[in-house]
Amino acid sequence: MKARLDAIDWKILKELQADGRMTNVELASRVGISAPPCLRRVRALEEMGIIRGYRGMLAGDKLGYGVTVFAMVHLASQADADLNAFVAQVRQWPIVRECHTVSGDFDFVMKCVAPDLHSFQAFVTDLTSTPNVRNVRTVLTLNQVKDEAAVPMEIPPAG
Repeated sequence: MKARLDAIDWKILKELQADGRMTNVELASRVGISAPPCLRRVRALEEMGIIRGYRGMLAGDKLGYGVTVFAMVHLASQADADLNAFVAQVRQWPIVRECHTVSGDFDFVMKCVAPDLHSFQAFVTDLTSTPNVRNVRTVLTLNQVKDEAAVPMEIPPAG
């Protein structure tokens, strides 16, 4: 269900996506309201789950994680218990940074980061030996051409 937001809420979201570290006073100034109602709006957006959190964006390659691989996983069974067991395992693997259930030939697509190919291969060995995993296909990235974690705000929201 889409939340009902006014123009000020959208401005707050756009500003926070661009810089989540700014003070409430700075945010209020940028969106054209005073600080107390701005803080109330931000807290309401957090309570609604629209603002899920705040984090620093790190350069993984500069921290020793220079290998990014996408792994597509096909399970032997898609029964709820089997899917839940696989999801629980995925949450235990630090190498997996994102995991999405998908439609089509695979059940999951995972974005993985590793320090080197040897480390990633060790992970693939664990992954392929996980119960219920039928097959795994991997795609090694060569270069990242876009990294935009933000929700697009260029198009005015409908409704």
